[in-house]
Amino acid sequence: MFGIGKKWERELGAAVDELVGADTLAFGGVGFAGALLPVTEAYQRIEAALDDHPEEVRRQLDRVLAEGSPAGRAYAATLLERIDPTAARTVWTSLRDDPTEFTTFVGCVMGRTTLGDYATRRLAAA
Repeated sequence: MFGIGKKWERELGAAVDELVGADTLAFGGVGFAGALLPVTEAYQRIEAALDDHPEEVRRQLDRVLAEGSPAGRAYAATLLERIDPTAARTVWTSLRDDPTEFTTFVGCVMGRTTLGDYATRRLAAA
Protein backbone atom coordinates (compact mmCIF):
# COMPACT_ATOMS: atom_id res chain seq x y z
CA MET A 1 0.00 0.00 0.00
CA PHE A 2 1.10 3.54 -0.51
CA GLY A 3 2.40 5.58 2.41
CA ILE A 4 1.12 8.89 3.69
CA GLY A 5 1.85 12.35 2.32
CA LYS A 6 3.78 12.85 -0.88
CA LYS A 7 5.54 9.52 -0.48
CA TRP A 8 2.52 7.72 -1.94
CA GLU A 9 2.76 9.94 -5.04
CA ARG A 10 6.40 8.96 -5.56
CA GLU A 11 5.56 5.29 -5.03
CA LEU A 12 2.65 5.50 -7.46
CA GLY A 13 4.87 7.28 -10.00
CA ALA A 14 7.51 4.55 -9.73
CA ALA A 15 4.89 1.83 -10.20
CA VAL A 16 3.47 3.66 -13.23
CA ASP A 17 6.96 4.01 -14.71
CA GLU A 18 7.30 0.24 -14.43
CA LEU A 19 4.08 -0.24 -16.42
CA VAL A 20 5.11 2.28 -19.08
CA GLY A 21 8.14 0.12 -19.93
CA ALA A 22 6.55 -3.30 -19.37
CA ASP A 23 7.53 -6.02 -21.82
CA THR A 24 5.57 -8.82 -20.14
CA LEU A 25 1.96 -9.19 -19.00
CA ALA A 26 1.51 -11.42 -15.95
CA PHE A 27 -1.15 -10.95 -13.31
CA GLY A 28 0.20 -13.56 -10.90
CA GLY A 29 3.28 -15.57 -10.14
CA VAL A 30 5.27 -16.99 -13.05
CA GLY A 31 7.42 -20.03 -13.58
CA PHE A 32 7.57 -23.13 -11.45
CA ALA A 33 8.44 -21.06 -8.37
CA GLY A 34 5.48 -18.72 -8.92
CA ALA A 35 7.68 -15.63 -8.56
CA LEU A 36 6.12 -12.21 -9.02
CA LEU A 37 7.72 -10.10 -11.72
CA PRO A 38 8.51 -6.49 -10.80
CA VAL A 39 5.90 -5.31 -13.31
CA THR A 40 3.26 -7.55 -11.69
CA GLU A 41 4.14 -6.08 -8.29
CA ALA A 42 3.83 -2.58 -9.81
CA TYR A 43 0.40 -3.47 -11.23
CA GLN A 44 -0.71 -4.72 -7.81
CA ARG A 45 0.53 -1.53 -6.10
CA ILE A 46 -1.44 0.60 -8.55
CA GLU A 47 -4.50 -1.60 -8.13
CA ALA A 48 -4.25 -1.20 -4.34
CA ALA A 49 -4.12 2.60 -4.74
CA LEU A 50 -7.47 2.63 -6.56
CA ASP A 51 -9.45 2.68 -3.32
CA ASP A 52 -7.68 5.68 -1.77
CA HIS A 53 -6.57 7.68 -4.83
CA PRO A 54 -8.86 6.86 -7.81
CA GLU A 55 -8.48 10.27 -9.50
CA GLU A 56 -4.69 10.20 -9.42
CA VAL A 57 -4.61 6.58 -10.56
CA ARG A 58 -6.89 7.48 -13.48
CA ARG A 59 -4.60 10.34 -14.46
CA GLN A 60 -1.59 8.03 -14.34
CA LEU A 61 -3.37 5.35 -16.37
CA ASP A 62 -4.00 7.92 -19.09
CA ARG A 63 -0.22 8.47 -19.14
CA VAL A 64 0.45 4.74 -19.53
CA LEU A 65 -2.14 4.50 -22.30
CA ALA A 66 -0.46 7.39 -24.14
CA GLU A 67 3.20 6.52 -23.55
CA GLY A 68 3.30 2.86 -22.58
CA SER A 69 4.53 -0.26 -24.23
CA PRO A 70 1.94 -2.73 -25.56
CA ALA A 71 2.03 -4.73 -22.30
CA GLY A 72 1.84 -1.49 -20.30
CA ARG A 73 -1.23 -0.37 -22.21
CA ALA A 74 -2.85 -3.76 -21.58
CA TYR A 75 -2.20 -3.37 -17.85
CA ALA A 76 -3.58 0.19 -17.90
CA ALA A 77 -6.74 -0.78 -19.77
CA THR A 78 -7.29 -3.65 -17.34
CA LEU A 79 -7.00 -1.28 -14.37
CA LEU A 80 -9.27 1.22 -16.10
CA GLU A 81 -11.99 -1.45 -16.11
CA ARG A 82 -12.21 -1.02 -12.32
CA ILE A 83 -12.54 2.78 -12.46
CA ASP A 84 -14.56 3.38 -15.62
CA PRO A 85 -15.76 0.28 -17.51
CA THR A 86 -17.17 2.37 -20.37
CA ALA A 87 -13.86 4.16 -20.91
CA ALA A 88 -12.04 0.82 -20.68
CA ARG A 89 -14.26 -0.64 -23.40
CA THR A 90 -13.47 2.37 -25.60
CA VAL A 91 -9.74 1.85 -25.00
CA TRP A 92 -9.92 -1.88 -25.72
CA THR A 93 -11.84 -1.12 -28.92
CA SER A 94 -9.17 1.37 -30.02
CA LEU A 95 -6.46 -1.26 -29.42
CA ARG A 96 -8.06 -4.04 -31.50
CA ASP A 97 -5.98 -3.33 -34.59
CA ASP A 98 -2.64 -2.90 -32.82
CA PRO A 99 -0.18 -5.46 -34.26
CA THR A 100 2.59 -5.00 -31.68
CA GLU A 101 3.51 -8.09 -29.69
CA PHE A 102 4.35 -8.72 -26.07
CA THR A 103 5.07 -11.67 -23.81
CA THR A 104 2.39 -13.15 -21.58
CA PHE A 105 2.61 -15.48 -18.61
CA VAL A 106 -0.14 -17.59 -17.14
CA GLY A 107 1.48 -19.55 -14.34
CA CYS A 108 4.49 -21.30 -15.82
CA VAL A 109 3.26 -21.00 -19.40
CA MET A 110 4.90 -18.26 -21.42
CA GLY A 111 3.35 -17.05 -24.66
CA ARG A 112 3.23 -14.14 -27.09
CA THR A 113 0.26 -12.21 -28.37
CA THR A 114 -0.47 -8.98 -30.15
CA LEU A 115 -2.12 -6.13 -28.33
CA GLY A 116 -4.93 -6.30 -30.88
CA ASP A 117 -5.62 -9.98 -30.18
CA TYR A 118 -5.48 -9.40 -26.45
CA ALA A 119 -7.89 -6.45 -26.73
CA THR A 120 -10.28 -8.51 -28.84
CA ARG A 121 -10.31 -11.25 -26.19
CA ARG A 122 -10.95 -8.69 -23.41
CA LEU A 123 -13.86 -7.21 -25.34
CA ALA A 124 -15.35 -10.68 -25.93
CA ALA A 125 -15.06 -11.49 -22.23
CA ALA A 126 -16.84 -8.30 -21.12
